[in-house]
Amino acid sequence: MYIHVLTPHQPVLSRKQEAILFLFTLSTSSIHTQSAFQIPALANSKPHLRTQANTPPLDHPAHGGEAATTNADLLRDFRSRRGMSYLTESLLIRDTLYLMQGISGKYIRFASSETADKTLVFPTDQKFVIPPSTQALIHRLAELGYLYSRVESFVREREGADGVGMIEQSLCHYLQTQLTEYYRLIAVLETQMSTCRNETTELPRSQETGLSLRRLDVWVNDWRLRMRMMSVCVEGARDAHGGALVNLIHSYTDNGDPFVRKFTDELLEEVSRPFFATLHKWLFSGELYDPFEEFFVSSGSSLGHVAYVHPSSIPGGINNHVTDGGFGGAFNPDNDDDLGLREDGQKLWEAKYQFRKDMLPMFVGEPFGRKIFSTGKSLNFIRYSCLDSDWVVTREKMSNTGGILQYNDIAGLERSIDSAYQVASHRLFEVFIEKFKLLHHLSALKSFLLLGHGDFADQLMETLGPSLARPANTLFRHNLTANLETAIRSSNAQKDPVDTLRRLDARMLEYSHGEIGWDVFTLEYKVDPPIDTVLDQEAMEKYLKLFKHLWQMKRIEKTLDKGWMRVTGSAKSFLRLPELDFEWHKIRIVMAEMIHFIRQLEAYCRLEVIECSWKVLIDFLNKKEGDLDALIGAHRTYLDRMTQKILLWNPKPGKEELVLRQLLDVFALILQFRDATDNFYNYCLTESARKDQELDAERGVYTGNAKGDSTHPRDTLPTLLDRLKEYGTGFSDRVQALVLQLQVHPDLDCRFLGIRLSFSDYYKLKKDQQSVKA
Repeated sequence: MYIHVLTPHQPVLSRKQEAILFLFTLSTSSIHTQSAFQIPALANSKPHLRTQANTPPLDHPAHGGEAATTNADLLRDFRSRRGMSYLTESLLIRDTLYLMQGISGKYIRFASSETADKTLVFPTDQKFVIPPSTQALIHRLAELGYLYSRVESFVREREGADGVGMIEQSLCHYLQTQLTEYYRLIAVLETQMSTCRNETTELPRSQETGLSLRRLDVWVNDWRLRMRMMSVCVEGARDAHGGALVNLIHSYTDNGDPFVRKFTDELLEEVSRPFFATLHKWLFSGELYDPFEEFFVSSGSSLGHVAYVHPSSIPGGINNHVTDGGFGGAFNPDNDDDLGLREDGQKLWEAKYQFRKDMLPMFVGEPFGRKIFSTGKSLNFIRYSCLDSDWVVTREKMSNTGGILQYNDIAGLERSIDSAYQVASHRLFEVFIEKFKLLHHLSALKSFLLLGHGDFADQLMETLGPSLARPANTLFRHNLTANLETAIRSSNAQKDPVDTLRRLDARMLEYSHGEIGWDVFTLEYKVDPPIDTVLDQEAMEKYLKLFKHLWQMKRIEKTLDKGWMRVTGSAKSFLRLPELDFEWHKIRIVMAEMIHFIRQLEAYCRLEVIECSWKVLIDFLNKKEGDLDALIGAHRTYLDRMTQKILLWNPKPGKEELVLRQLLDVFALILQFRDATDNFYNYCLTESARKDQELDAERGVYTGNAKGDSTHPRDTLPTLLDRLKEYGTGFSDRVQALVLQLQVHPDLDCRFLGIRLSFSDYYKLKKDQQSVKA
């Protein structure tokens, strides 16, 4: 018995001696009779071969004899002398047809093997000899049976398995259809066996009719390629799932063979139908039906179909917090329901659905995949989160824009995706801007937290200033809220919509021992779902950070304004100390320098940063292009730009807050200088009163104890003057260092701020003078 392993290569020649003897016999048709042992090549043949060779010599008619002998006659004589009986082709065809179905035949069978490679076992009996060339041909045909068994085994295995996805079920359905067609082919081939030659007679090749192994090989050539493709798909499908399986099959389309491309396209057309069914529902309805997680969009299991509940529909909700003309308190911070609503609004857009790139089919592409993801998410958000009453109209409009989604029309698929994306995005913009007044909320944040309402900021500073100078633990929230309402009613802010004003609230941040009200006071603007998708917690924290910085600048401005009024008006009107006029002149110079600094800084923050950033954001909103992610991104860019430029953020590692710390040091020196100026003013006022009393005493008018009524001893004057000089010089030096840092800042606007703060190269001249003195 000899065994051939089914491999794509031809079997190795194993019976070399017999092959040589056969070829030698064919070549000696005109040579005298001789025995096999006289052939040098067979001198070392095996014993049984030598025994067969020592039989009576082969007689061949001489060349040009009476009857010409054909090669077929010589082959027949050779077989008869060897005692070999060859199987007829009809028997081989019958066994081959069994082998092509993965079934062992009568003479040729599949050997049972534990390995993945099946083996063919050919008969070794001399009565059933099969020539090597025929064995190779049968081996080639039996490959179909091997591939058929693999595909059929996969189909049966997946039919009985749990959790098989719809895409994999479509693959199995297509494979089963192909196997059925293959069965029909086998049935047709079996009908051709009736015309084959008789099993007991061997006709010459020229007289063969009907089915033969050669013809069979030609007829099944296409099926061989098809079976190979199906086998490759079966092997890949064991480790792939959903969209990854579609990707695997699609990768086979990159082939130069037209047959392979056509077969793969047909397979993809069938396999991708569940994908396109899910895509259609997601793209035009915002619904995700994917029980086997085969789509490239996955749903957050913890959220499901979470829908917003607008606070106005809740008893005691947002509308019920408002009285006629009341402000503040859009939400109760101690109410867990309000906090829960805010948490859902913040998470829903980003966490409800996720994009899975590994499940995205390659024929869609990531850019269109992102559009599909955004379109469905937008529709779902409009329907369940925004409670859009025009949802049905939007869905109908989107259904009219899209045709039939299928694999063989990729261009139409791309057009449908673009149209659906534009409709969904435009409607989402309309809902946010028109229904939920997003632009009004953004404008309110700019007016109040970014101090865009100048008169409101001034009134709030006036009403809250005395309270904020006290320790933080002595402040109460209801007093802050009352002062906030007073500032609103005293300014043009009272003309803003009530819905906007009631969202504004005043509160204190967490404070530690020793902090005063200025350190912990802040304004807060509260939003409800779904607006908090754009104005999320991170964004509101940045607004509060900006408010704290701008509020501190406003405090510096008001402090310097009051100080300037005192040193330019009161000092000349009420103080009559000629010996200190030069000191007051120096104070006015330093204070003018400080006022220039804070005015240029405010102008930079207001005009070059806030207003320019606002214009970019408004231009984006007016275009209504992109999706909600683009809107969120535009707002974050708007906030990031303001935060980085107002806080003078340096992107270099280790230097992020270097300039900001220098700026805060300058603020601290300005406040210290103002305190020192007030102390000096009080001293001068007391000293002037004392001199007036002395003059009155000389005239005989006694208005008090002129000698002992002074609360500021004269020896405190040098201390006051030293403090004024220290803070004034420290301010100039710090500003000079700040300007130098801004001149090499990576941001262009910050470099121009350094030019504006240099006070007509005042600090540059000071630096040059210092270098000359050194």
